[in-house]
This record gives sequence, structure tokens and C-alpha cells, in this order.
Amino acid sequence: MSSTAEAAIVASGLRREFYPRHRFFRAGEPIVAVDSIDLMVGKGMVFGMLGPNGAGKTTTIKMISTLLVPTAGRATVAGYDVSRAEQEVRKRIGVLLGGDRGLYGKIPAVDNLRFFAALYGVPADLTEERVQRLLDMTGLTGRQQERVEGFSRGMKQRLHLAKALIHDPEIVILDEPTIGLDPDAAVQLRAVVRSLVPEKTVLLTTHYLAEADELCDRIAIIDQGRIIAEDTPAGIKRLVGSGSVLDILVRGHPRETTVDAIRLSSHSDSVSLVPLDRDGVSRIEIAGDCAWISERVVPILIADGYPVLEVRRREVSLEEAFLTLTNGAHRVSAGAST
Repeated sequence: MSSTAEAAIVASGLRREFYPRHRFFRAGEPIVAVDSIDLMVGKGMVFGMLGPNGAGKTTTIKMISTLLVPTAGRATVAGYDVSRAEQEVRKRIGVLLGGDRGLYGKIPAVDNLRFFAALYGVPADLTEERVQRLLDMTGLTGRQQERVEGFSRGMKQRLHLAKALIHDPEIVILDEPTIGLDPDAAVQLRAVVRSLVPEKTVLLTTHYLAEADELCDRIAIIDQGRIIAEDTPAGIKRLVGSGSVLDILVRGHPRETTVDAIRLSSHSDSVSLVPLDRDGVSRIEIAGDCAWISERVVPILIADGYPVLEVRRREVSLEEAFLTLTNGAHRVSAGAST
């Protein structure tokens, strides 16, 4: 991982608490949304943050982008402290939080970008060239004179991204940029995100594991306010075993005693039985990379009366790694197309 000097974003012991409200007053024990997170994002990479709803992803990026004050800990962006040098941080980041807010629906897309360019202090002699370049980058050139209120959700997200880039920030923070988009719109937006590096650094939160696998150089998995794993996508998959899974299709639904025998024989802690409800077929998934696993398991299934239909080996998916690392307690989308 990068040294602190090479990092675009550094967080140490970052914590955020919220107090429940009773009428007009805060009362009760604090709710810990983010619990002592340490994070280092190297320059020129796409860094992804994964986790279920309520895990602390959005709270973390809001602290990093100066929208929330940390309860404890420290974070720096481009070397500037987010609590002591907010204005310096804001000059250097572009933030996409999405939704309908933050854009002016009654005016055209091009005028939205001109307005935000003025707010960010972009020099007048650079504004038009930058606006047109961003409209081209996000595929909105042909619709630039249309009112934003008539845009689809995908078009609004692309305009949000153009707005986040209007002042040419060195760090771009994207909170679930493709959520709710149709497959075509999501593909277009991901292509734009990929084009930003290595000139810029991207911090990305997402529910979509296939998206993280495609885009990210490194990934942090957050659960209950803590980072429970951080590595490259391939490294995250290796954390749960060899990186390979043996799939065995059988006729019938094996008893628990059979599955226990398979666990003992394969020496694998990760053996799953997945009923497919297709002509009484089940899939047994065994994490492991040893060729002898199938040689030991198949005879057990046959002896117990479960005909083996197919045996194949495949790579562990990021979704499987995520569910294993979080003990399957949470579900997030594996959507490859959204």
C-alpha cells in the first residue's frame, strides 16, 4: 500500500456517533455509525467501499468530504485536515451524492454547469471549454439545451458527475453513483469513472459487487462501522480460501449428515448446499483448490444415493467472499449490469 506521502486520502481512528432525538432534545446512548476506521487511499486509483445499508459507508465519505464533523479521529485529503482546513479540502474534491437534489431542473444542462463553474470560481476563459468537454465526456452534448427536469435518472447522474468535475478536482468521491440506473446508463457511467484515473483519484461506495470488481484497484469492506477487510478484489477473494470453488450438481437434496461427511472429507470450512428447485437438483459448493476434493466427495454422494450430474471448478466471486467475511449476515447486490 502507498505511504502516507503518496496517499490522496488518509483516515486514522475515524469515528462518528449520533444521538437519538426525543422531541427537540438528544437523549440516550450514542449510536456509533463509524467506529475507529483507518484508511489510506493511494493517488491515481479507484478505491471502493463495500457494505450493506447502515454499515457506515456514506457516513465515512461525508466526513472525508467535510459534510460531517468526526466525533473522534482524523482525516486528511490531499494533505489537508478535513476538520481544520475545510475550504482547502473542498477545492480539491468533487462529490457526487446523486438524487434529484443539487441540480436546477428549470434550466438546461449546459446552464447548470456554467452556474456551478461560476460558484467554484472557474476562470471565465476556461469555463466554456471545460463545460463542453464534460458534456462530451458524459454523453450529454446532444441534450445540453434541454431542461434538466425532463432528464432520466441516468442522465441526471451523468450531469451530477459533470458537476462534480467542473472545477477539475484531483479527488472524486462518488456515493453509489449507479444505484437505480438501467443497465445501459450504468455501463455508460462506469466507463466515465474508469476514464478518470490515473489523472484523478476516485473514492467509490457501491452496493454492486460486480461493479466494484470491475472498477476498483482496492476495496475495503465495512460492516457495522468497521473495516473488516481491505485488499485488491483478487486479494479479497483469496481471504476466504484458495480463490476457487468446486461446484457439484446432484440429483436430490442431500441430508445434513451427508454434508457433514463432505466437510470432514474435503477439509474445507466452507461447504454450502444450494437447492436449485429444478427437477430436484441441488448444488454443493466447496471452497478449495485441491484436485483430490472431488475424488473424495463424489463417492460419498453416490454412496448416500445422490447421483452426481456435473462437477466443475470456478473462481470465487466477490459476492461469495463478501458473504463469507460478513458470515452471510448481510446481502448486497451482485448486479453486474446495474
